[in-house]
Amino acid sequence: MINVTRATDWLVHAKRLRKEQLCKLAQTGALVGRISHLAHMLQCERGASNIWLCSQGALYAPECKASRALVDEQLLAFRQALGSPEAASAALCERVARALDELEQLPALREGIISRSLPAADAMAHYSRALRHLLSIVPLLNDSIDDPQIAGRFVALYSLMQGKELVGQERALGAIGFTQGFFSDEMRQSLVDRIDGQQACFEVFLSLTPLELQTHFTLSMPGIETEQLRRQACTRQPAADKGVLALHWFSLQTGRLEQLRSQEEQLIADLMLAVDELITRADEHPLQTALADEPLAHYPARPLLPLVRQQAQEIEQLSRQLASMRDTLEERKIIDKAKSVLMTHQQMSEEQAWCRLRKMAMDKNQRMVDIARALLTVKALWQVTPKE
Repeated sequence: MINVTRATDWLVHAKRLRKEQLCKLAQTGALVGRISHLAHMLQCERGASNIWLCSQGALYAPECKASRALVDEQLLAFRQALGSPEAASAALCERVARALDELEQLPALREGIISRSLPAADAMAHYSRALRHLLSIVPLLNDSIDDPQIAGRFVALYSLMQGKELVGQERALGAIGFTQGFFSDEMRQSLVDRIDGQQACFEVFLSLTPLELQTHFTLSMPGIETEQLRRQACTRQPAADKGVLALHWFSLQTGRLEQLRSQEEQLIADLMLAVDELITRADEHPLQTALADEPLAHYPARPLLPLVRQQAQEIEQLSRQLASMRDTLEERKIIDKAKSVLMTHQQMSEEQAWCRLRKMAMDKNQRMVDIARALLTVKALWQVTPKE
């Protein structure tokens, strides 16, 4: 005989834990929304600052001022949404700390931009690093999700956010090149890398997003004019036109970013709606009914084993995708550490250190992260005296 009292106690506890998990997930969705808003405003400030710096302060002064105010507004909302660190994991606390540390350097970055003492490429690197740390928070927010459909929505959203950031970086790089009337080989390779990276992110997004949520995505795809400007940037030098092409490029890519921003909002709203439905459903289930339920009764026409296998495959696929994204983030951390070594010991800028690592990887036909690991391994053996 089943001890009904004991079974009921266990079920009550299970329902309470489930409700707590869902409520925490709802808070997570709200935080993702704040991260999305802040990232978008930082992308706007980065792009406007690049054009302003490359035009020697002749273009986009009002846009720079407005974007800074909007970033500050969203940064305050983000801090308020973070809540207390007590309930967070150590890894999540670490990611948040790094992001906040980068964001706390915004005033100094802006001073360098306003005084025009900072090159546009360096300013872009600072903004991109802050955005990278900010977005790296998102994958760690879904560690407690055990529902495949919710997890799938989360991965799709993160993939879209990553792709959107690569579009923002493409916009910023193009703004620099078209404003100054020159694209170096390194800038061209960087553009190609950003374009290829977008495609990979958007493929994951489309594979996990229901068709009804993909309807507006085609509006964010690059049009004919954008593709023409891409080819010009990657194959020949633009003519000196006092920033006309730069503004046109910026306008086209801004349109793409706004469409992607709208898609992000739609995905976040869908995620929150799905979580709310689960919370409502959890409240509606009476205890005795839940105890009396026969699990197989929910699947009268289908054997249980195929269902279990299907669910296991879905979870395994999502786990692989999450693991792949986390591996990518870890590889970036390793590369950043290796860049820091080169910057410290060789007095290189961040861009120079990146180019050096990439050249070493190309010369040895190895991945950049493998070169970075090797560099960090032998770091203790180096007897290099930093240049004066």
